[in-house]
Amino acid sequence: MGGYLRLSVLVMALAGCVQSAPEPKPSGTVSSQSIPAAMRGVHAKQLFGAHGHGSAQAPAPHGSYAKGCIAGATTLPETGPTWQAMRLSRNRNWGHPDTIDFIKTLSRKAAAQPGWNGLYVGDISQPRGGPMLSGHASHQMGLDADIWLKPADTLDLSRTQRENISSISMRRAKGAYTNSSWTRAHHEIVKAAAQDPRTARIFIFPGAKVQMCNDEKGDRAWLRKVRPWYGHHYHFHVRLNCPDNVSGCQPQAAPPPGDGCAEAQTWVRNILNPPPPDPNAPKPKPRRELTMQDLPRQCVAVLQAQ
Repeated sequence: MGGYLRLSVLVMALAGCVQSAPEPKPSGTVSSQSIPAAMRGVHAKQLFGAHGHGSAQAPAPHGSYAKGCIAGATTLPETGPTWQAMRLSRNRNWGHPDTIDFIKTLSRKAAAQPGWNGLYVGDISQPRGGPMLSGHASHQMGLDADIWLKPADTLDLSRTQRENISSISMRRAKGAYTNSSWTRAHHEIVKAAAQDPRTARIFIFPGAKVQMCNDEKGDRAWLRKVRPWYGHHYHFHVRLNCPDNVSGCQPQAAPPPGDGCAEAQTWVRNILNPPPPDPNAPKPKPRRELTMQDLPRQCVAVLQAQ
């Protein structure tokens, strides 16, 4: 398979934020006989998108980041001392308690940076996780969070303002480089997120990864978790590990050994000098809508719970 084909397949695989490793085959998926009649033949995103609050269950992620759900999700409050949740109409400020605590902790560290009073937080998950009505293919277990790259210089935005304000792009030359809006504060916030032991990976555009590789003069171990990925120039995407002592949560594969800087530089070279198209490349298949049969068996109970 040529370089161009690999690139095109990856591009089509991304719809919003998706995981960078191939999706493992889910364990414990639902048999068609065990799915209630009202859920059969319905896109799972319609079922999960209809719920306005979390389930009255103990917190537990089920499945994988792109084929799963979450029981007992809790909300990130709309406004806190060092954060604001954005796009409140989406009702996606729900997550596992570890994720909510992670965001609060990172926001306090961000507030220590010049020009930042904290963080603007984008999508986490729906109240019960699962496939979303629009956008992301991942964010299904309450363990993913999008952090805006726009400095949170004020924390008194109204609901209307949070619907209409936009983050700021940090990319130049289609993502090969950072632009003049990128600062050392961005570097330090991403570094703090990566150094949290709960973090599995961080996705950000290739130029930012290379910039951080060039600028980091101290401990470089955290760079291993920062992975170049398409888009992600208005926000960076944090993916947390499965919580300890939780069964049924499929973990993200560990990043390859090393700091990943050479790989990121390869991404940049391919942006600046795209490989020629492969005339034999097959057309990518459209992504199939998930149904309850694709998800772990526990997700039926998550939907049925009060």
